[in-house]
Amino acid sequence: MIDLYTWATPNGWKASVTLEELELPYNLNPIDITSGAQKSPEYVAINPNGRIPAIVDRDNDDFVIFESGAIMLYLAEKTGRLLPTDVKGRSEAIQWLMFQMGGLGPMQGQAHVFHRYFPEKIPAAIERYQNETRRLYGVLDQRLADREFLVQDYSIADIANWSWARIHNWAGVSIEEFPHLQRWINQIEARPGTVRGVAVPQVTNYNDTDEKAEEIISATQNMVTK
Repeated sequence: MIDLYTWATPNGWKASVTLEELELPYNLNPIDITSGAQKSPEYVAINPNGRIPAIVDRDNDDFVIFESGAIMLYLAEKTGRLLPTDVKGRSEAIQWLMFQMGGLGPMQGQAHVFHRYFPEKIPAAIERYQNETRRLYGVLDQRLADREFLVQDYSIADIANWSWARIHNWAGVSIEEFPHLQRWINQIEARPGTVRGVAVPQVTNYNDTDEKAEEIISATQNMVTK
């Protein structure tokens, strides 16, 4: 059994979608980052960096894994799925995973901050991070021009990049000029595993009449549609 510690963010979705796609059973532990729960002593004992997500594999001597990309690699290797088995294919998948980890995630994350949350509007910062996010979308679009997925079959590379690209509007970046990226996002968005994965943790932990549930679900939907 896997213990998953997460919240509704692109990096959190990377872990929950991977678990759902692999159909691995897991116990869900919501870490409400809006309340600072990720900095609690109990959670920092699991993830010393105080970020989500993290997992504990109870079937492997309570082995702890933090950092979303490392979690995805661990789960793929544990199951022998969502990662090519040949040397070149595996390397390609890891390259595109690192593309998200080192490029798309940090740049789009900063675009989110300066476009949505920073108390002072700094046009130069907003433009810088939006432009870089747009450039990275162009790289993905070009890659997807002649292939269904980023590498061979659907893999953790797709899940990682999709988890961020799906909320492009939240960063204030349009993808109208990227038809291949649009097709790929819509295709992955329709997969049952991704539908279930992005509903974690809110739908799993709050009933439909709970005001907190409605607030969180609405916020997550807005990230996609606005």
